[in-house]
Amino acid sequence: MFKIKNKKISILHYPYIIAEMSGNHNGSLVRALKIVDAAAEAGVDAIKLQTYTADSLTLNSKKPAFQIKSKKSLWHGEYLYDLYSTGSTPWDWHKTIFERAKDHNLDCFSSPFDLSAIELLEDLKTPAYKIASAEITDVNLIKSVAETGKPIIMSTGMASITEIEEAVNTLVKNNCKSFALLKCTSNYPCAPKDSNLATMTVLRDLFDCEVGFSDHTLGIGASIAAVARGASIIEKHFTLKRSDGGIDSKFSMEPHEMKLLVSESRAARDSIGKIFIGPTKDEIPSLNFRRSLFACQDIKRGEVFNLLNVRSVRPSKGLHPRNLENILGKCALKDIEQGTPLSWGLIKTEH
Repeated sequence: MFKIKNKKISILHYPYIIAEMSGNHNGSLVRALKIVDAAAEAGVDAIKLQTYTADSLTLNSKKPAFQIKSKKSLWHGEYLYDLYSTGSTPWDWHKTIFERAKDHNLDCFSSPFDLSAIELLEDLKTPAYKIASAEITDVNLIKSVAETGKPIIMSTGMASITEIEEAVNTLVKNNCKSFALLKCTSNYPCAPKDSNLATMTVLRDLFDCEVGFSDHTLGIGASIAAVARGASIIEKHFTLKRSDGGIDSKFSMEPHEMKLLVSESRAARDSIGKIFIGPTKDEIPSLNFRRSLFACQDIKRGEVFNLLNVRSVRPSKGLHPRNLENILGKCALKDIEQGTPLSWGLIKTEH
């Protein structure tokens, strides 16, 4: 079973909800701490950071290769170094953020992007690690994270089965005791139709692990669908207010939305239940609303039962509707008032 600290994470439990801060602190530690507070208030299980510097991700270059060219990208025209400089969480903030999360009994961990980030997070006694989708091919980074022995959550956005398999094998061979895989589509934002949540079942079966969903869609619908399909982990980007701006704000959840995600994902998990056919304990009183056979007119002794004086109506106090054909044409043994449930004691069954 996959665990973070002593918290069990599986399809038998409520989904583990991660609020991804990313760069939504907008360069302010005060705002970062408010995001932690709001995440705790929303009821999530964890707050997640990204631990990198622009220099650990790219080169400070204005050559065309380092500029985002896609017109569909939120960051069209940006140079990678500038974007990552804006979005990074300063390393001297990490301890303060971890401590604020601890005050709320909120798990706090991060996605490292180089060896020095792992060293920082180990010093902070991080309870787990996240491997970002784009890093799934960086087997050297994955090896170093695995060697910590901590539980690892790995996103699979853009990855082929071969690439996922290589990453998983790297984890297993290097002391990783437990890991989970997240279905992810690396579009920002992602259209629900591109989420392809059916893939989670394949990931679970192929790699024998817990699976979840790193959700970049707008709203909560895709995440709720993921829970219904067996996701035990849901990750969503989180901000205080989208209108405040920020590099990830346009596809991030606001506090009231995250709170709704928490409650509705739990409702979704509860609704899955178990295989059960028949009335539940609470349904038993509703059996009274089934139909049965009643006298719908006054019927005299010896009178023949017909479609004018017998009907199948609610409640279920009379004979089962399947007996209607057996009753028609038979005679009443006694006077029967309209509204009386029919029973075999009222029917002459032999001529």
